[in-house]
Amino acid sequence: MLIQQNVDGFDFFNRSWAEFKVGFNDSSGNYWLGNELLSNLTLTRRYKLKFDLQALSNGSWYYAEYSTFRVLTEAYNYRLQAAGYSGNAGDDALSESNGMMFNTYDRDNDRWRAGNCAVTYGGGFWHNACSSCDVNHSRVHGPHGFAWENLPDGSKELQSSRMWLQCN
Repeated sequence: MLIQQNVDGFDFFNRSWAEFKVGFNDSSGNYWLGNELLSNLTLTRRYKLKFDLQALSNGSWYYAEYSTFRVLTEAYNYRLQAAGYSGNAGDDALSESNGMMFNTYDRDNDRWRAGNCAVTYGGGFWHNACSSCDVNHSRVHGPHGFAWENLPDGSKELQSSRMWLQCN
């Protein structure tokens, strides 16, 4: 089941807490399933998480899978639980986000003391002190925008990304 798709890395994911809660999409294919549904699904059944990541530098596709994926309820600010990395995407860029609460421009739940990652880089996600897994950030914000740290080709900027729930 598709839970996220960022087709172009622009400012589409710069959304409010309320919008991320219910989900959103556009005619280009950009998409977020919604944190409430994501929490309901992952708390009632076991799922794996898979990222499909296309590098901006050469168009190559990489993947990252997590054998454990869960999103807690809104009472816990949709805290992320993800573990068991495998794949060919280089480093485990999501590991910094494990245990983090969801962060948006209007709900600062990250650990970055200098500001709010969602405000600075344009997109809600499970940010730590900003993160290495920036699939909802905007490319408009430069090399720290739409990215996955340390892809095997030496780059980090992305052309597109998708996140999938897979039955365990």
